[in-house]
Amino acid sequence: MSQSATSPKWFNSRTAMAGAALLAALGLAGCSGMGMGASSTPSAVKVTNGTLTDQHGMALYTFDRDATAGKSACNGKCAENWPPLAANDADKPSGDYTIITRDDGKKQWAYRGKPLYLWTKDKMPGDQTGDGFMNVWHVAKP
Repeated sequence: MSQSATSPKWFNSRTAMAGAALLAALGLAGCSGMGMGASSTPSAVKVTNGTLTDQHGMALYTFDRDATAGKSACNGKCAENWPPLAANDADKPSGDYTIITRDDGKKQWAYRGKPLYLWTKDKMPGDQTGDGFMNVWHVAKP
C-alpha cells in the first residue's frame, strides 16, 4: 500500500490496521454493558410509542415528588391510586433500570432513579389519562 502525500510519515498500512482493530475493540467494549443488541429493558417494562409501559401496554408514570433518587414518596392512599410497578427478588436490574425498596418493604422498578407507577384510571393499553395530573405526574419516557 503506498503512502499518500497527505499522510504523516509514521502512517502506513500496519498502523491503519492496528488503529482499526483498536477502534473495533473499544467499540465492542463500549457495547458490552448494553448486551450487544439485547435490550437492557427489564421484562416488566416495554417501550411503546416513545413511552414506557408495563408488559401489558399500560402507561408508566413518574412522580415529581420523588425527589430523592431511588426513594418513593408515594405511599398509602397515593400508592392505592398510583400502584408501584412491582419487582420481585428474581428480577435483575440492568442499564437505566434499578429496583428500589419501598417504605413497606416491597420492591419497585425505577428508571434513571425515578420510581415507576401505574394509574388506576387507565383502563386500556395506550391510555395515558394520568399524564400531567396535578402537574406532578408524567408519562415516563426513555
